[in-house]
Amino acid sequence: MNTTSFKWAVYMVIAALLGAAGSYIVIHYYLPQEQMANMEMTSTTVPASPMQEERKVLYWYDPMFPQQQFEQPGKSPFMDMQLLPKYADMDDDNTSVKVDPRTTQNIAVRYTTVVRSMYAAEITATGTLTYNERNVALVQSRTGGFVERVYARAPSDVVKAGAALADILVPEWAAAQTEFLVLKKNGESSLIDAARERLQLLGMSAVLIKRVEDSGKAQPVITISTPISGVIQSLDVRNGMTITAGQTLARINGLETVWLDVAVPVVQGGHVRIGDQAEARFTAYPGETVTGQVIALLPEIDTGSRTLLVRIELDNREVRFLPGMYAEVKLREAKERSVLQVASEAVIRTGRRNLVMLAEGNGRYRPVEVEPGPELNGMTVILRGLEEGQKVVASGQFLIDSEASLRGILPRPFEKMDMTGDEE
Repeated sequence: MNTTSFKWAVYMVIAALLGAAGSYIVIHYYLPQEQMANMEMTSTTVPASPMQEERKVLYWYDPMFPQQQFEQPGKSPFMDMQLLPKYADMDDDNTSVKVDPRTTQNIAVRYTTVVRSMYAAEITATGTLTYNERNVALVQSRTGGFVERVYARAPSDVVKAGAALADILVPEWAAAQTEFLVLKKNGESSLIDAARERLQLLGMSAVLIKRVEDSGKAQPVITISTPISGVIQSLDVRNGMTITAGQTLARINGLETVWLDVAVPVVQGGHVRIGDQAEARFTAYPGETVTGQVIALLPEIDTGSRTLLVRIELDNREVRFLPGMYAEVKLREAKERSVLQVASEAVIRTGRRNLVMLAEGNGRYRPVEVEPGPELNGMTVILRGLEEGQKVVASGQFLIDSEASLRGILPRPFEKMDMTGDEE
């Protein structure tokens, strides 16, 4: 054999060895184990028994609608897919999906427990300060007369109770007071009481009548003063003007308390009750929290912003809060209630419904439809669908839910429950 023939023989042997090794790698490392097992079984000379080949079929089903059963094979009337057989030796649980423990470890599945705790809804909104319209005083003249003097007052002035507004000359009172003084001087007691009553009917106060008696002189000029402390909202009196009985001269709004009107979204309005506590923070006083109480829910909805007004009363005896100020307000229910809560990350929100993956043990997971409530501090209130102590998937639930969807496993509908989690 020459050198060239020997080289070709060596090349052929190497090629044969490489081909055999490649075939071994493909068969043992790339083919699924089931195919390997089939290949090993077909390579043996012992035929399978009839009992091993026959499997009892219970019914046929569409994998997209596994709840529907068919007695004969064929195509599904729903999705035009080939029906699959359901064997007697297969797992009968069509409501849950089983995941290998190694898989759950690889996708870092975490769990959380459904807990029962005391809960009070909290709402954050913005509010505007306004006057307390229940603390208003109207200054009116009790009789007709002429304005002799107007004191240096103007609208928006803050005044104390008893502050003078104007001096009014009442000619009619001068004659009545003079008659009263004459009767008193003459000592006709039977007529003095009648004359004093006449002065009262003319609109004189008990203080003015006492002043007339003590001084012995008529007091036809009276001073109109403010009955309460507050801000002058309107002042309709001028020097020299003629006034009539019952004419409104000024309007005073008290400042001891103010109203904070908070715009709360309609979807959250159901959680607000009269008597609930409120915390307000004003930009004018950073770092300071002012507490108040809800006194009214106004029976009107702003159609533009879809909000309702919640009225809070604040103490303002130091006159620190002025109408028009803005505040960030946190409303909290006055009474706590027992509710079921779960970590918010465990809830799968699809848009059409809300799901959680319920861990049933032994690697099985069941999709369950829930009705979530308010969310606070990373926890979501569960109104319906779960029970206390159940374990749900908090991380990796999307992959498990996808697997359940591929197998046609539908979520279990929730049972009707109230906010406390108790069945109705």
